Amino acid sequence: MGRGGIGGAVGAADMENSDSTRCFVRDVKRIVIKVGTAVVTGQNGRLAMGRLGALCEQVKELNFQGYEVILVTSGAVGVGRQRLKYRKLINSSFADLQNPQLDLDGKACAAVGQSGLMAIYDTLFSQLDVTSSQLLVTDRDFRDPSFGHQLRETVVSLLDLKVIPVFNENDAISTRKAPYEDSSGIFWDNDSLATLLAKELDADLLIMLSDVEGLFSGPPSDPQSKIIHTYINDKHGKLINFGEKSRVGRGGMQAKVAAAVCAASKGVPAVIASGFVVDSIIKVMRGEKIGTLFHNEANVWDCSKEVTSREMAVAARDCSRHLQNLSSEERKKILLDIADALVANEGLILSENEADLAAAHDSGYEKSLVSRMTLKAGKITSLAESIRSIADMEDPISHTVKKTEVAKDLVFEKMYCPLGVLLIVFESRPDALVQIAALAIRSGNGLLLKGGKEAMRSNTILHKVITSAIPDVIGKKLIGLVKSKDEIADLLKLDDVIDLVIPRGSNKLVSQIKAATKIPVLGHADGICHVYIDKSADMNMAKRIVMDAKVDYPAACNAMETLLVHKDLNKTEGLDDLLMGLANEGVVIYGGPVAHDTLKVPKVDSFHHEYSSMACTLEFVDDVQSAIDHINRYGSAHTDCIITTDKKSADTFLQQVDSAAVFHNASTRFCDGTRFGLGAEVGISTGRIHARGPVGVDGLLTTRCILRGSGQVVNGDKGVVYTHKELPLQ
Repeated sequence: MGRGGIGGAVGAADMENSDSTRCFVRDVKRIVIKVGTAVVTGQNGRLAMGRLGALCEQVKELNFQGYEVILVTSGAVGVGRQRLKYRKLINSSFADLQNPQLDLDGKACAAVGQSGLMAIYDTLFSQLDVTSSQLLVTDRDFRDPSFGHQLRETVVSLLDLKVIPVFNENDAISTRKAPYEDSSGIFWDNDSLATLLAKELDADLLIMLSDVEGLFSGPPSDPQSKIIHTYINDKHGKLINFGEKSRVGRGGMQAKVAAAVCAASKGVPAVIASGFVVDSIIKVMRGEKIGTLFHNEANVWDCSKEVTSREMAVAARDCSRHLQNLSSEERKKILLDIADALVANEGLILSENEADLAAAHDSGYEKSLVSRMTLKAGKITSLAESIRSIADMEDPISHTVKKTEVAKDLVFEKMYCPLGVLLIVFESRPDALVQIAALAIRSGNGLLLKGGKEAMRSNTILHKVITSAIPDVIGKKLIGLVKSKDEIADLLKLDDVIDLVIPRGSNKLVSQIKAATKIPVLGHADGICHVYIDKSADMNMAKRIVMDAKVDYPAACNAMETLLVHKDLNKTEGLDDLLMGLANEGVVIYGGPVAHDTLKVPKVDSFHHEYSSMACTLEFVDDVQSAIDHINRYGSAHTDCIITTDKKSADTFLQQVDSAAVFHNASTRFCDGTRFGLGAEVGISTGRIHARGPVGVDGLLTTRCILRGSGQVVNGDKGVVYTHKELPLQ
């Protein structure tokens, strides 16, 4: 199989952890894996059989997939020392034991330990139906010009037979005077040997397994230290101070870094990763961002990455200014062209969406997530229609909202204007990309979009179709698509370019973004929506509303999470019928302090639950005020509803519930930008600064002050007669 294999089979589940700079692993065929002494042996010097077993299983998997694997292993000296200590101990007299002399010759340890080490490898590989071979080399061997040719012939022959060559330096007959300290020569430890073999044998990748996760900015034990996922020689070469060498091996991290830098300089990428993680090799071959990567193009990547994030944001800002200079009709035409382009490419869009759905099913995603990312039949047409309705809206840019005569011939105006550049981070729903793009164009904003990994194909094709309809006079970079999770961290630092971040997704996503940026964040973390059935409610109406609020689209953020019921309705026929209707639709009902006997509703202690979308909490309350208090305490200020025929109760509820959207006798599912006539929404805001509720075009605007004068100066307000007279807007 070779090229492709594990490296080329990165599915949706791996995309979030994959690193775009490691896509080269898809073309890797021949791999050198170097195993450090600290991985091979435990603290007591004995062989770490669990880690060795995991290593051999990964090598077997790679071998089965068609990769050519060459193993370079340390550990012979350590194994031999353990054996000789034991042998010397049992052969010691009582006097010897009183004055133990356990200093052992390293060459003798290597000679004794090598056979035991290889016996273990041979046994483990044999259990996995893999054949291994031993190749011992010394520094002196490589001084012979013909040796390299003979070595390649032997290794290629073994690899063709699916045999795993296992290399080790033959310390038993090394000619160096101080083999553990002498850094001269062709190689001086198994790290540098691995680099030499990677080059001599034309390897595509060198993986070095250590007892730490990779190279850190400081001591790995220091909580302030951060792992360096990509080593940049110009940046990290002189900044990192290496600690002591390995507890058991000859070198340490410094030796590994030197070997990895050397390999990369010779065109062989290297990754230093933890040998204590049971599947670290497989993860490296999937392109996941683990360990530390060394690559001869890393300096270019580093500069490119820093420039890309900023340039993307700056380009969106510049393009937005071109967009604002167009007339309302010209901006309207862009939206109409986008709507037509979506309809024309419907087949291609749905095909990419189906590929995302297939990958999501294979990855075992929850049904609610799969539901949100599905573009059902007719969805593209519906999206196109919503874009056309946005296009038909009154032009929001430069619209005057207030006009005041400050003094004679001095007029103040407050006008709408775009916010600037928006960064939208959303999960699951590719249709959100279309709606957000349309709203950004209508409001004159630049846009950066980061969708969830599970809908990557859908988002990519939608972005391509939309930007293809944007004329060159504005620029395709008006809307940027962020594909890597790593770029988000860089973008969140650009508070001098990006004006607003809108996260659409889980509580965790929103919280992480708020904690990571100085840019204003607009959004909601939770969608805990309540429906309160008052004692005067029409129960037929209540059933229709509650069923719709819960069952119409259970995964939506405006779906009902908690059903509050006046205590007088407990055990009534109308409520029993309603609850049975929910149960028949598969809704699991949990009870509060007062459970409902008819359905044997289980009690729960908390109302801020994290059940599945097909669950809700049932709670009985004393009156409308109790319902209001409950919502203000346990709700998320999203959307809450009262069902009642009592106008006084309704008015009290609408006035006192502190939520972004409060309804009377209407399903919470109406809390939606399209249903409110906004055309679409970028999200629903539950904050108290700027927009609240569904955020449409007006939520993406701010205001600016315009003052038109005729030469006036303040001069201590002398001679200025302030009139402050409101003027008509026209």
